[in-house]
Amino acid sequence: MKCFFFKQKSKSDPDLNRKKKKNHAKKSISAHSSPRSIKELYKEKEHNFRVFTLQELVDATNGFNKVLKIGEGGFGKVYRGTITPENGIGNPIVVAIKKLNTRGFQGHKEWLAEVQFLGIVNHPNLVKLLGYCSVDGESIQRLLVYEFMPNRSLEDHLFSRSLPTLPWKIRLQIMLGAAQGLQYLHEGLEIQVIYRDFKSSNVLLDKKFHPKLSDFGLAREGPTGDQTHVSTAVVGTRGYAAPEYIETGHLKSKSDIWSFGVVLYEILTGRRTIERTLPKVEQKLIEWVKNYPADSSRFSLIIDPRLRKQYSLDAARKIAKLADSCLKKNAEDRPSMSQIVESLKQALQCS
Repeated sequence: MKCFFFKQKSKSDPDLNRKKKKNHAKKSISAHSSPRSIKELYKEKEHNFRVFTLQELVDATNGFNKVLKIGEGGFGKVYRGTITPENGIGNPIVVAIKKLNTRGFQGHKEWLAEVQFLGIVNHPNLVKLLGYCSVDGESIQRLLVYEFMPNRSLEDHLFSRSLPTLPWKIRLQIMLGAAQGLQYLHEGLEIQVIYRDFKSSNVLLDKKFHPKLSDFGLAREGPTGDQTHVSTAVVGTRGYAAPEYIETGHLKSKSDIWSFGVVLYEILTGRRTIERTLPKVEQKLIEWVKNYPADSSRFSLIIDPRLRKQYSLDAARKIAKLADSCLKKNAEDRPSMSQIVESLKQALQCS
């Protein structure tokens, strides 16, 4: 699924390496009469990241060997790598290393956003950023080093026929964890964070299939004070972005809710949000499922056939109704993430 970007590249923020050299003295939270910005919050925690040299990451990936490539997106390529602990003591650590494509859409601004957002968050359902590498000059390099997620993404397990079918209950548990990650971003920080790119490929899975949200390059601070939205250039992924955001550029937390509803229908049906290989009337998932309402006798026809009826129909109806509430045309009519979390817990109980 390709991303769309309708914006001019803005002037890059100063390089993080230069920020490292600044004095770490900080004002207390109480000294601020209003919520601090992402940059202000990040300054308190930037020392927690490991700064890698380019050579360390070249060595970690055997020269960015194609055999070690595990993903590719708007940012660039992602490699599996092995690094030594910072103190040189202990076993090597397997990591994921994201290497910026300097000619791609997501440039230094998005790289910096990801470092800063992941620098201030701490939640079991958000991927952990271990460090970064930033090189300027003739050959500009921007890299990020994350914890390694061995079970790839929710997208891979839903749509790849080379992987075992993801059981019904595991699907719900993954969505519950993802919802708790979004709830934390929307409601659990000093400032609100709008993720802006929720989709099945950004839900990564650890060895126990616990989900973690990844790729924060498009994340934005939410509205503050009397603001109802943030005005921004429209970026995201076709099929997942909320219609009012695409039409107006007005971004709010309820934009993430729409995207969550789309993925709920993906786990129900086993179909991608846009599937060009299907008959025309079935290509757009959200339009197609409208023909099979949750309370209708035809509803079960949309359930992923790979589940082989190994699911709770009652729970499936609850998930469809929850998805429908997330996909309300009026953004204000959509539920909050805390309400979604509770609904998913209830659906799991009857699964």
